[in-house]
Amino acid sequence: MLVKLNNPSLFSKVIDILSELVIEVRIKVNEFGMSIVAIDPANVAMVGFKLPRSSFSDFVTGDEVLGIDVDSLKQILKRCGSGSSLILEKKENLLHLQIQDRIKRNFTLSLIDIDSEDKEMPNLEFSSKVELNSIDFIASIEDCSVVSDACAFVIEEGKFIIEAKGLNSARSEFSGDEAKIIAENCKSRYSLEYLKKFIKGAKLCEKTNLQFADDHPLKIIFKDENMELSFILAPRVETED
Repeated sequence: MLVKLNNPSLFSKVIDILSELVIEVRIKVNEFGMSIVAIDPANVAMVGFKLPRSSFSDFVTGDEVLGIDVDSLKQILKRCGSGSSLILEKKENLLHLQIQDRIKRNFTLSLIDIDSEDKEMPNLEFSSKVELNSIDFIASIEDCSVVSDACAFVIEEGKFIIEAKGLNSARSEFSGDEAKIIAENCKSRYSLEYLKKFIKGAKLCEKTNLQFADDHPLKIIFKDENMELSFILAPRVETED
């Protein structure tokens, strides 16, 4: 296996996001590109990442599965500069990483055995789908985190609402003018601890897609022609004060 990224900054940012959720991952590399699916240790959140073959300038591989310590990979990728390119080459039980800029720098990363089974992102049914500007989604989640540790996603009379209530409260309301809303009335609550980690992915794309339903898992999708990053988050089902 030998693949090359002329601009590894996107890959580096995604690995940085993953490092806050999981300790180790399986990176699959095949004819379609690179992909990752992983579940956080608490079994509350799931993450999926796809980097298509077209993102690579060189791509020679069979079906490969790389067991990776996420933090170790993150630290190496941080060594890439703004004008760097990155070559990943598997040799036996090592992943060789070459950063090319003014000089060539070489790293080796020991591959690890990961006992857990292969995972796939599940196909879930959602009654509500919302697309909004990522900058607005980030602001709404940050607003809620000021006043609570959980927030509700609400569809009410054609409007999409993100709100948090504790001793204090925060609320963002979107009409069809600010977001694309294809939804029926529903409400579900989610942990802001996880959402604050997910919104780092919103900085990679102009639009954020949300899919949810009554007391149902939330799916967040950040997607453009260069990549797809998605998260599934279990609902927080509890009695509100």
